Amino acid sequence: MPTAPRVRQGMTLGLVFGAVLFAGAASGAWGEPEGSTRAPSSSDALPPGLDLTGADLTPQQARQLVGSSGDRWAAYLSPQQYADLTGGRYAGVGLSVDREAGGPTLVAEVLPGSPAARAGIEPGERLVTVDGTPAEQLPVTEVVSRLRGGPAGSPVAVGVRGDEAGPVRQLTLTRAELAAREVEVDHPAPGVARIAVHAFTEGVADQVRAAAAGSRGVVLDLRGNSGGLVEEAVATASVFLDGGPVASYQVHGEHRELTAAAGRSTPVPLVVLVDGGTMSAAELLAGALQDRGRAVLVGSRTFGKGTVQQPSRLADGSVLELTVGRYQTPAGRSPEGTGVQPDVPAADEDPGALALRVLEGLSSSAPASPAAPASGAPAVP
Repeated sequence: MPTAPRVRQGMTLGLVFGAVLFAGAASGAWGEPEGSTRAPSSSDALPPGLDLTGADLTPQQARQLVGSSGDRWAAYLSPQQYADLTGGRYAGVGLSVDREAGGPTLVAEVLPGSPAARAGIEPGERLVTVDGTPAEQLPVTEVVSRLRGGPAGSPVAVGVRGDEAGPVRQLTLTRAELAAREVEVDHPAPGVARIAVHAFTEGVADQVRAAAAGSRGVVLDLRGNSGGLVEEAVATASVFLDGGPVASYQVHGEHRELTAAAGRSTPVPLVVLVDGGTMSAAELLAGALQDRGRAVLVGSRTFGKGTVQQPSRLADGSVLELTVGRYQTPAGRSPEGTGVQPDVPAADEDPGALALRVLEGLSSSAPASPAAPASGAPAVP
C-alpha cells in the first residue's frame, strides 16, 4: 500500500501498502484504482512473507519473479524509481487513470503543463493502448507501470479516444520529471480547510497537520488516493486521533499493531471524502477514523484493497514488493474485496457539497471547548 522516515538499507519501511499503486504518481497526479482480476496461481505463487532482502537478482530476474509470483500487487522498482516514488517525484507523462470493474480504462486527471496535457489529452477520454498493448488486457497497475516505465526523455506510445465509438488518436508522449502534488488545500467556507491528499509520500502528514491548524472544521479528501507509505498514513491519523489503534496486521504469524501518536491530535469536526479510487493505506486511514468515531465518511464505497506489501531491498538497491498478509481496522474489519462503506452515501449528489453540509452539522453540535476529545466526533444530525 502510493512513506515515512527515510529509506533504510536492507528492509526499507516496515511495510508499504501498495507503493506501486501510488505509481499513480507514476502515470500522473493521482494513482490508480482498479487492478487485475486474475486470481493467484497456487502452482507458481511465492510463499507468503518471503523476504528477499539482499538477494543478488538482476532486474530481469526480479521482473520475472514478479510476473510469475501469482501476486496481484507484486512490484519491482529500480533504485531511482523507488526513491522518486517515496519522495514525491517521478518520470511520467502526467496522466492518471481509473477503471471501474469490467469497464474501460479512463483518463481520470491530467496534470497541467505535463506531456499529456501538451498532447491534448483530457480527463474522461479512454486510454485504449499503451505501447501497442490494449489497456483492457492489463491490470491498472501495469498500465501505470508502462506509462512511468522509463527515464525522463524516453517515449511512450498511447492510443486515446473521446468515447467508445470515436476514432483512436495515436500519440507519442515523452516522459518528463514531474513533481507530485500530494496535498492540496483550499478554504470553501470561513474557517474550513479542505485538504485533498492524493497519495502518502514523505512529509504528507506534516502538510496535513499544518493545513488543519487553526481550522474550525476539516474536510479530508481521500478520493482517488491510491495509498503509499503506511507510516505517513498512520502519522496522518495522529493529526486527528489522540493515540490508540489505527490498524493491525500479521507477518509470519506475528500480530502487529499500528498506533496513532498521543498528544498531537487536532480536535475539530472532521469529514472524510472517499470513493472507488480510495485504496490501500487511504482505506486504512478512512477505516480507522470511522471505527474510532472520529470522522464521518461521505461519498461512495472505497476500492477494497486490504493487503500489505513488504519491500525487500535487493543487492543493487532496487526494491521488490510482495504481499505478506492483510490488515484490519480497529474494529477488526478487512477492506479486502469489500472496501469501506461511507456513513453518508453521496448517491447523485455532489460529494464535496454534501461533505460541507455534514461538516456544518457536526460543527453546530460540537462542544464549544477546544479541549474536546479527538476521538469522539458527534454523530451526523
